[in-house]
Amino acid sequence: MTTLSEPEVTARLARLPGWERQGHEIRRTFAFADFKEAMAFVNRVADLAEGMDHHPDIDIRYSKVTLALTTHDAGGLTALDFDLAEKAGA
Repeated sequence: MTTLSEPEVTARLARLPGWERQGHEIRRTFAFADFKEAMAFVNRVADLAEGMDHHPDIDIRYSKVTLALTTHDAGGLTALDFDLAEKAGA
């Protein structure tokens, strides 16, 4: 898997409301009503990630979940990161 060019990253990120770039990753924090709802989201993302064989860094803070996506093997952002972000944010 090859990393995306800067124009490709910019274009893909523009289509992902709420996501932001930080270095070689994209991140988004999702807020939920409570811990149980946040965990249901994490489990849904885990199923998506497992199916794609692409696993995000996940930070859980009670009712807030932050996903951070990068393709470590490629050394930066790839289409896989943006595909998972689209599915997770839907």
